[in-house]
Amino acid sequence: MLRTIRQMTRPQRVTGKLVRVSPLLALWLALVGCGEIDPLASEDMARGASSAGTVAASDSVRPGSAAAIDTAMRNPRRRAADRERDERRQASAVLEFFGIQPSMSVLDLYSGGGYYTELLSFVVGDAGRVVAHNNTPYLTFAKDELDDRYTPDRLTNVERLVAENNELQLPAGTFDAVLMILAYHDVYYVDEASGWTRIDGPKLLAQIYQSMKPGGMLGVIDHAAESGAPPETGGTLHRIDPAVLKADITAAGFNFEAESNILRNPADDRSRSPFDPALRGRTDRVVFRFRKPW
Repeated sequence: MLRTIRQMTRPQRVTGKLVRVSPLLALWLALVGCGEIDPLASEDMARGASSAGTVAASDSVRPGSAAAIDTAMRNPRRRAADRERDERRQASAVLEFFGIQPSMSVLDLYSGGGYYTELLSFVVGDAGRVVAHNNTPYLTFAKDELDDRYTPDRLTNVERLVAENNELQLPAGTFDAVLMILAYHDVYYVDEASGWTRIDGPKLLAQIYQSMKPGGMLGVIDHAAESGAPPETGGTLHRIDPAVLKADITAAGFNFEAESNILRNPADDRSRSPFDPALRGRTDRVVFRFRKPW
């Protein structure tokens, strides 16, 4: 089932395509208890889902607006917890590399707690919009952070979209950019008992592809596995061989455009999980930019 929520502190279900819900209607829905989400996932399963990776596309990328990105990073409305993550995430450089501009329409796929969603909101501004997608496991795992981030009157250009694995339905030709941040490896994650169904990777990429405008950018960040590691490493170790990631996405019709080394760490032990406390936030991460052909 597809659900979209705008500016609500608790996600609610709606069916169909992306829908704008007024705050007054959202409050009424919450009061009558319409369509509340039942948490389906254990914390362990949700943690497995919480790594997100993103993809970007195009052969001639416009550089991101440095001024808009710098202003977004310095926005006084940002949460202190987000500012503490800035150095290890190198978000300013990432957004520049992905070419994020004011007025864009951007999809943040498997957006988790919304760190990048908020920055995207500030960069694209009132003339742009951001769709922040999550599934139920992500909502469960990041509940406290999401409740804080989506308090009333914050991020008014963000629409919240809830769609479970393999149920994502996006409008065609809509997005200038799609991001998957530390998430793509979870295409190969499976935990049926906990509610995380195996994602149909080609179907997901086809859905993303058709939702993007010609020349749209797909940006992906993910934890690197050893070269030659099987795709299933995405599920067991929450890492992915960059060659697998690139092959999957180009097979879906995207052109590989560029790679950035801003998050590479050759000292990373790729045999260990990114959730190892000694590695968290310091893994070797690939940053790839892809483009849908014009």
